[in-house]
Amino acid sequence: MLKSNTGKTGPREAVDESDVLQILLRRLDQIEAKLQIDPKGEREYFSVSEAAELLGKATFTVREWCRLERINARKRPSGRGRSLEWMISAKEIQRIIDQGLLPRDL
Repeated sequence: MLKSNTGKTGPREAVDESDVLQILLRRLDQIEAKLQIDPKGEREYFSVSEAAELLGKATFTVREWCRLERINARKRPSGRGRSLEWMISAKEIQRIIDQGLLPRDL
């Protein structure tokens, strides 16, 4: 639902075309920002939670993909004792967006 000039919301209220255009442009900018992994190439690796946000998936899902080798990821020390955490490269995230998951080993 869009807001009209009166501030009320409704399914089909009259809305100024320039307002609609501004809303659409803002939303397009938000979508494009989410699709760009790292436009400046500053980061090589992302954590599971960062990758999940970039891919629009739950953290658990991305962690399972790592565990099941559906994506290329590696473990590194997490700084919390002996536990390790998954790290996913920016190139791998882009590959997932472009080509999808790796095939399952049956």
